[in-house]
Amino acid sequence: MSTTAVTTPARRLSALARAEATLLVRSKGTLFAALFVPFVIPLSMKQATKDMDLKGTGLDVGTVVLPAALGFSLLFAVYSALTAVYVARREELVLKRLRTGELRDTEILAGAALPSAAIGIVQSVILSVGIALLLDTGAPSAPHLVVLGVALGIVMFAALAAVTGSFSRSTESAQVMSLPLVFVSMIGSGLFVPLEVLPDKVASVCQVLPLTPVIELIRGGWAGTLSSGDTLRAIVTAVAWTLLAVFAVRRWFRWEPRH
Repeated sequence: MSTTAVTTPARRLSALARAEATLLVRSKGTLFAALFVPFVIPLSMKQATKDMDLKGTGLDVGTVVLPAALGFSLLFAVYSALTAVYVARREELVLKRLRTGELRDTEILAGAALPSAAIGIVQSVILSVGIALLLDTGAPSAPHLVVLGVALGIVMFAALAAVTGSFSRSTESAQVMSLPLVFVSMIGSGLFVPLEVLPDKVASVCQVLPLTPVIELIRGGWAGTLSSGDTLRAIVTAVAWTLLAVFAVRRWFRWEPRH
């Protein structure tokens, strides 16, 4: 009598995530960018932030640097790294082979994203604790908003990575294709200059950028400066970007190599 092994989505995702983690470790360049860049850049911001006029904003050096550090983690450990992963697996025909099995498309994409998401989560915890101790920021006023901001950011940037990877022809071009969103987020989402110190018209435009609601939730959750209305707006903006990215993935994601 023969028996058939029963697989579940959780088991399939776990197996795929383990395989992806092994491949990620072998990619030294991607791993370096994911692990070390988010730690180096925010710490270099400390001195520049000290010279910033934060009077009347409810912020201090710690509540400026800490959310920025988590933002850099999302941009490099999740978004940039995962964009390269999706493109590399597509060009190596890994995605095509996986689709011939019992894995669903969403499971394939989610499984590939899990190692990058795990790195982002671990980095967020380490950066939060380390910077909080180093800059004496204390505990967050609303920790649930910080957790929500990081969670929304990971899901959103995983979806945006799949979108960017759809239009990248190679792993090299994937790094170039991810740069516009990285640069725009660094300049306009409050990583280097908080929106609170920008002119109102400029800040209102920056609020619709993908990373901005994530930074607002993290910074507001830590400093306790976010009103219920601003919290709702930030959540709606982040969810809207995520849904838009999911739609784009369903519409344009490429499973075959781009020749």
